[in-house]
Amino acid sequence: QVQLVESGGGLVQAGGSLRLSCAVSGRYVMGWFRQAPGKEREAVAAIGWQSDNRTYADSVKGRFTISRDYANKMVYLQMDSLKPEDTAVYYCAAARGYSASVVVQEYDQWGQGTQVTVTS
Repeated sequence: QVQLVESGGGLVQAGGSLRLSCAVSGRYVMGWFRQAPGKEREAVAAIGWQSDNRTYADSVKGRFTISRDYANKMVYLQMDSLKPEDTAVYYCAAARGYSASVVVQEYDQWGQGTQVTVTS
């Protein structure tokens, strides 16, 4: 069982940036998901074993970037041009497999979540 530890959430004004970090050891497909109050958990971005294998939700394309650093055992989510609708608890998750996936049911290991709040 892989242990996932997220960090980097916080409060930011619209148009600002945050970077989320997730500590993970081993080769997993990694994803970032978010859940706003009263809404279902949704995929934000995912990355496969190869760092150029990435996929994004349409709502964040061009604003968010997922990356991974095997040497430091980290996965990152760089969030730029943040909007109030990006406000949610963000979760790092791991899945077995090779290619990036945004199918939430494929992820069986989850971090504790980190709050991101974007004010207008």
